[in-house]
Amino acid sequence: MSFRVVRSSKFRHVYGQSLKREQCYDNIRVSKSSWDSTFCAVNPKFLAIIVESAGGGAFIVLPHNKVGRIAADHPLVGGHKGPVLDIAWCPHNDNVIASGSEDCVVKVWQIPDGGLSRTLTEPVVDLVFHQRRVGLVLWHPSALNVLLTAGSDNHVVIWNVGTGEILAHIDSHPDIVYSACFNWDGSKLVTTCKDKKIRIYDPRTAELESEAMCHEGSKATRAIFLRHGLIFTTGFNRSSERQYSLRAPDALNEPIVMVELDTSNGVMFPLYDADTNLIYLCGKGDSVIRYFEVTPEPPFVHYINTFQTPDPQRGIGLMPKRGCDVTTCEIAKFYRLNNNGLCQVISMTVPRKSDLFQEDLYPDTLAEDAAITAEEWIAGKDADPLTFSLKDRVSIVQGGYVSSGGNNSLAASKKANILNKASASRGGGGGAGSSLSGGNHSSANNNEDSGPPPAIFSEKDHRNILDEIRKLKAIIVKQENRIRALEAKVNAAGDETDARNSNKNGSGQAASSAATADSSESANAATAAADNTHNED
Repeated sequence: MSFRVVRSSKFRHVYGQSLKREQCYDNIRVSKSSWDSTFCAVNPKFLAIIVESAGGGAFIVLPHNKVGRIAADHPLVGGHKGPVLDIAWCPHNDNVIASGSEDCVVKVWQIPDGGLSRTLTEPVVDLVFHQRRVGLVLWHPSALNVLLTAGSDNHVVIWNVGTGEILAHIDSHPDIVYSACFNWDGSKLVTTCKDKKIRIYDPRTAELESEAMCHEGSKATRAIFLRHGLIFTTGFNRSSERQYSLRAPDALNEPIVMVELDTSNGVMFPLYDADTNLIYLCGKGDSVIRYFEVTPEPPFVHYINTFQTPDPQRGIGLMPKRGCDVTTCEIAKFYRLNNNGLCQVISMTVPRKSDLFQEDLYPDTLAEDAAITAEEWIAGKDADPLTFSLKDRVSIVQGGYVSSGGNNSLAASKKANILNKASASRGGGGGAGSSLSGGNHSSANNNEDSGPPPAIFSEKDHRNILDEIRKLKAIIVKQENRIRALEAKVNAAGDETDARNSNKNGSGQAASSAATADSSESANAATAAADNTHNED
């Protein structure tokens, strides 16, 4: 007698639930660009969505509590001269976001706490190198201020955003780079290219370690590193059937698993949760989200379930685990962009009867702080990302995450880090040679607790600042004089009006008096005539 054994997994009953429309974000003009991007980035503080914008590229940044219908004139982040293609929040500072655009420039922005009150056009730093559009931006998982950018010029560049310098340059791709992903500690880099190959690089030396054919189809492919070193890819076969595969880095030519899913034109974006080893497949134009669990036993990639919606999706973003509500056993939260302008919030939940913290569902997750600095990383040091327990270090307020650290701010300086966690309430100013400092790390010495490095200004900078102050003072004086002159004109005009009104009132009173006297005389004359007639009779 044969029987089927059901695989034991605590995620077998994960289900998705969409929030009500009034708890979502409506009236958003999602970008209509044909570039294969998720168009959405989310962290525990903000939601960022690439939108349609006249006269250049822009994206909107919304605090999580600003739900409902978004005003058409809501402030944007709009400093690009061409459409924005990709955005990514810094994992070590929830107020910093990077954007790549068709104008060939990568910009890094500071978003003040509470969101934008006016359109932001001045970035903290401009990263200029690419000769064609930049369609991919990616932050390093454990090193502070390390950003990867890839453009249609087939170049991959790794930057130290804190100083605006290039740390590494990979120019061995023969065609457009579709995707890139660091491994868990950031010591390896996997890329997929239009030539249908998958490559693994040493990101510091730009040395190619291995390459292989990824998927045989000509459409875009994606690849991500899993936490334990394996590589998960999505793509198409020659018959345009969508498929996914699981590979080992030392045997890229021999996939461990290669499975066909369906026939569709939309590129599949794999969104990975390293804490639970769940992979969510979200296809562009699909109305479903499929999720799988990766395990050490065959068939290695286990299908769990599908979340079905009636509307096709244009883009999607995954909330970091720090932003999930542990009180409801929420293990993932998606922000799904529809073609009708709605950003739908979808919660993935494991059904549990107990209201206590579920330690098996929430292992230590990624923390806000960076493990090493950019200088240490480029010097050859590797470190796993810092982790912390959601039970000990977060508080849940209305289903969202509240950081236990201080506010974030950007202190503009020339050759020092600028991701400084002091006070983000000052907003996102800065100029093009600025830098970022974040986490609890200093660029001078990671072991010293001396606080953020002081801003260094040259004599030329001081002169420029003084000149700007003088110009502002001159403008203020000019405007004050103009206001005084206008007030004098208004007062003079008011006096003339009062005089004319008083003259009109005097003339009217005289005319009425004369009319009264005439009528009295006429009445007297009539009375006298009547008396005379009576006497004659």
